[in-house]
Amino acid sequence: MNEKTVILLERTFRFGVDVLKFLATLPYHFVYKVPILQLSRCSTSIGANYEEAQGAVSKRDFSYKIGISYREARESVYWLRILSELYIDEKYIPDFDRFKAEALELKKIFTSIKISSSK
Repeated sequence: MNEKTVILLERTFRFGVDVLKFLATLPYHFVYKVPILQLSRCSTSIGANYEEAQGAVSKRDFSYKIGISYREARESVYWLRILSELYIDEKYIPDFDRFKAEALELKKIFTSIKISSSK
C-alpha cells in the first residue's frame, strides 16, 4: 500500500472519529436526532468505504466504492450545514467550519481518485 493511501485511510478514519466525538458534546434535543444520526453514519462511512475499496476485486469495484466515499463526504457537508444552523452557539462554529472544510476536501480527493482510476 502506498504512502498516500495510508495517509488517506488515517485521515478518513480520524474524520469519522472526530465527528462522533464532537456530536457527543452537543446538547441533545429530540428534533436534532435525525441529523445527528445521519451525520454519524455518513461521516464514518467515508473511511469505511475507502477501506473497503482497498480490497476491491476489480477496477470497477474500486471505482464504485470510491464513488460511495465521495457521496458520503458530500452528504456529510449537507448534515454539517443543517446542524450548524441548529446549533448556533458561537462555541460550535469553529468545529462545524473545520468539519465542513475537511468534508469538502475529502470530496475533492475522492473526485480526483475516481477520475484517475477511470483512466
